[in-house]
Amino acid sequence: MKNTRKEHDFIGDLEIPNDCYYGVQTYRALNNFHITGLPVKSEPYMVQALGYVKKAAAMANRDCGVLDATIAEAIIYACDEVIAGKFNDQFETDLIQGGAGTSVNMNANEVIANIALEKMGYEKGDYQHCHPNNHVNCSQSTNDAYPSAFRIALLLRLADYQEELEHLSASFARKGEEFKDVLKMGRTQLQDAVPMSLGAEFSGWSNTIHEEIARVESSKRLISEINMGATAIGTRVNAPEEYPEMVTSYLSKLTRLPLSLAHDLIEATSDTGAYVQLSGVLKRTAVKVSKICNDLRLLSSGPRTGLNEINLPQLQPGSSIMPGKVNPVIPEVVNQTAFYVIGADVTVTMAAEAGQLQLNVMEPVIAFSLFSSILWMSRACETLRTKCVDGITANEESTKEMVMNSVGIVTLLNPIIGYEASASIAKEALKTGKSIHEIAVIDRKVVSEEKWNELYSIDNLINPKFIK
Repeated sequence: MKNTRKEHDFIGDLEIPNDCYYGVQTYRALNNFHITGLPVKSEPYMVQALGYVKKAAAMANRDCGVLDATIAEAIIYACDEVIAGKFNDQFETDLIQGGAGTSVNMNANEVIANIALEKMGYEKGDYQHCHPNNHVNCSQSTNDAYPSAFRIALLLRLADYQEELEHLSASFARKGEEFKDVLKMGRTQLQDAVPMSLGAEFSGWSNTIHEEIARVESSKRLISEINMGATAIGTRVNAPEEYPEMVTSYLSKLTRLPLSLAHDLIEATSDTGAYVQLSGVLKRTAVKVSKICNDLRLLSSGPRTGLNEINLPQLQPGSSIMPGKVNPVIPEVVNQTAFYVIGADVTVTMAAEAGQLQLNVMEPVIAFSLFSSILWMSRACETLRTKCVDGITANEESTKEMVMNSVGIVTLLNPIIGYEASASIAKEALKTGKSIHEIAVIDRKVVSEEKWNELYSIDNLINPKFIK
């Protein structure tokens, strides 16, 4: 049996390996684009979304009477196979390519056509019975099929991301409860400020992460607007009258996502504002998570010559020359992931700006940037939670001692003796090394021992009340 089959497009003929379900246009793309080394199959949600788009299109075209029912049913069968992930290995085109995603769209069209042909009892490549363009791509253009699939894939990927944010927020919240009675010194500008609880610090991190879930949800509403039926530039050329509304309805039912048809298809075909918005949200979350990791590294620094307020799980030796050194490797790797996401936001911004007239051809790099940012941040959040936050312990005696030896606690005396007198005590403490207690209670006697104990009880230091 011959190992190849001959396929053609308007550029010419090519021999395609017979075990491949993709065809001539995909084969050309494989020879032309060697950029990331990451094919479409590396983002399974995109493959699944392409299957949904092509299935909904076949159903709508059948109902509109422009696609033979037998061919439509074969395409629907093929799409179900793709959606199930059985042909992921056939989606080989690089995630970044020229042509505004045409190579990805044709990769899907060819794979689905050849699965359908075999279902109908024909050989792969016998396109007179089911053609990638005439049948699988019926009433479509890359310019509506690709971005619609991209948006569906984003929504599916974002659901996983939101779940990871929920888990990370909950992990910080558990630590907040565990450390609620651990007294520590708050700091501003890296200098002693006023006392607080370690639990409040962790609870703050929980809440700031939880805020991002709502921001992602808001961005999803913009992503949920698709332009199926717009075809080439938004004029609906070659699409039946009721097709756009019908295909969108089918897509919503198939994916169980709240998809809606854009009210202005010309605007929707060229505009990439929803991606810019989402990228900004991803950047915002990355900045927050990275800031938290900076704090974790500071609070665990030392251990003997740093802050040493908390202990991070010890995962691996930290040096090839310094015995016993353990590094905060998990916060470090999450920091680096966040830096990538922040940079990817610049890429999305530039790509969105670079679109001209009725189409933005830079959408593939937007897709690559958003997919990688979401996936990597999801992994980073999981790694931070499971390998760091869940295992953090507190050095309670050390943090308490630092508070009571701090000059910052003089602030609690302000309502009783005034700012000037408090500042004088602080100045003397810094100059002599004496404690605030020694100067205020013993030397100057500006506050009684009883009042001191009321002001500086653990409860009042953690949950301060106005005492005069």
